[in-house]
Amino acid sequence: MAARGVDSAVVLGLVAAGGAVGASARYAVGAALPGLWGTLAANVSGSLLLGFLLYEALRTDRLGDRTRTLLATGVLSSYTTYSTFAVETALAAPVVGAAYLLGSYGLGIGAALVGRDVAARVDPRPDREVEV
Repeated sequence: MAARGVDSAVVLGLVAAGGAVGASARYAVGAALPGLWGTLAANVSGSLLLGFLLYEALRTDRLGDRTRTLLATGVLSSYTTYSTFAVETALAAPVVGAAYLLGSYGLGIGAALVGRDVAARVDPRPDREVEV
């Protein structure tokens, strides 16, 4: 029981530390590209990195649970901002909102697939392929 409490505290610390880094990076992107473009840039680049990281974690055993928790759950989940995306979409003019919605999802999914492809090229051994 005590070990589980320690593990939970470590996970919480990893998510919190990663979240601080991701939120700071997201703030920097928003300062450089205010509004819809900054949110789009953060979500697409975050999807690219998540696609790479999570596919690499599936293919190899190089990323441990704690590293994956720190980077995926902490940094990149905090860096991407789908809540801001939802608010911006709802507040935009209907045509802009629809284009933003479709573009964000299309680019985000495409970026995740590119990240997956890059991960597959980093270590192309056939025994590392993941059945989907």
